[in-house]
Amino acid sequence: MNKDLFALPAILGQVAAKLPSYPPSRAFAKVLNLALGRIIRREHLEPLHGKLIIIKVTDMGLRFHFTIDDKGFASTRSDAMPDLAISAMARDFYLLASRKEDPDTLFFSRRLLVEGNTELGLVAKNALDALELPRLNPEKLLPRHFLGKLKARIFH
Repeated sequence: MNKDLFALPAILGQVAAKLPSYPPSRAFAKVLNLALGRIIRREHLEPLHGKLIIIKVTDMGLRFHFTIDDKGFASTRSDAMPDLAISAMARDFYLLASRKEDPDTLFFSRRLLVEGNTELGLVAKNALDALELPRLNPEKLLPRHFLGKLKARIFH
């Protein structure tokens, strides 16, 4: 895969890095709950319960601060030292989500950085590996796909 396919302009990351992290963190936690809330087994995440986790999208300047509580993923406003920090570029997170790359390959090629309690990172990796997720198809995120489904529901 062409590594430059998802290269973002540096100015975008510089601007986003100056924005507060809580609104994107809140949205990120909501997305995690919608995407994983019903399919991830709670016992797989038990060691992460109450831990501060930060996902850093380095080229976009985004930081998502969250924890796991009794209700699922929850955003946090904490600037404390995270228990686990996972950093990568947007394209690498995309490759992980679409299962075109595995975390070990990205980790050993130094494109995925795990800081803090790396044992917690292994717990997170194993929990995600245990999921039977469908492959992410970017075409399904395009407006024409949603409009096509809506049209089919209305006229059929």
